[in-house]
Amino acid sequence: MDAFSQILSGVQLNGAVFFRAEFSAPWGVSTPAAQAMAATAGVGAEQLVVLYHLVIDGGAVVELLDGQRTELIPGDIVVFPHGDPHLMSSSAGARPFSNYGISDKIKARDLVPLRAGGGGAVSRFVCGYMSCDPHLSRPILSGLPPVFKVNIRTDPSGLWLENSILHLVEEAASGRIGSDAMLAKLSEALFVDTLRRYVASLPEQQTGWLTGVRDPTVGKSLGLLHSRFAHPWTIAELADEVGISRSALVQRFTRYLSEPPMTYLTRWRLQVAARSLERTARGVAEIAAEVGYESEAAFNRAFKREFGQPPGRYRSDHRTLPA
Repeated sequence: MDAFSQILSGVQLNGAVFFRAEFSAPWGVSTPAAQAMAATAGVGAEQLVVLYHLVIDGGAVVELLDGQRTELIPGDIVVFPHGDPHLMSSSAGARPFSNYGISDKIKARDLVPLRAGGGGAVSRFVCGYMSCDPHLSRPILSGLPPVFKVNIRTDPSGLWLENSILHLVEEAASGRIGSDAMLAKLSEALFVDTLRRYVASLPEQQTGWLTGVRDPTVGKSLGLLHSRFAHPWTIAELADEVGISRSALVQRFTRYLSEPPMTYLTRWRLQVAARSLERTARGVAEIAAEVGYESEAAFNRAFKREFGQPPGRYRSDHRTLPA
């Protein structure tokens, strides 16, 4: 399995469509930070939340608090990987209007279209979120900008996804049994498809985890490290597996990820360990062994360097299990 799939298979994606609207110009809505939206939608505070909007008809403009604007056309899906608050409106510079009762609809999981606005040109869109594990999704999400968009109407697979989601939104609004579960799975598929399209659009000269995954050498290295992260890897063994010299592997890996393979592996092991400390009752020694440390003392030192506190203190500060 490639590294991109390895990460996505482990981050426990949970998707949902939480809002549908048909707004007539002029209109404008202000979306708070993702965690505030998550609380409204009933998502646990321990989850990382990614927001998205899919434009069905008409157009819109989204604007971040720093003034960055993105214009949207039908078929565009705009994603906020870090959950930044933003304004979405019918035209650039439009002031936000009232909340239109959006918060109440989200709390009630009401997918009946909200119709509001000034009576002009109509824009239709579907809004949703993706919750995921903050530790395991870090490699992918940390390399993404505050906002990006792709158009899913460029090929049959995107059109199929869009039409299927719209069909299930209608079913969910009518109360048909099982529609919510199917809609959640299609929302996850839409998010993965959007990420793939975005990665494919990145220029060759760009660096980072996402472009590193596309590189045959770096991508294969990442796949091996993620699939067998507890293995006692050496740079020599990894280079043999990939079929390249040690120096060439380190140089190429560092070019994309700004650190050599073994440093990257250490960081990933500690992210996995932090997640286990937060969400399981397993002992520190057991967790250390699970992520590839033969010595609990060595694990404690490495963990403290990465997170600024020893594993026991980290667990007491971040534990998400019931007391």
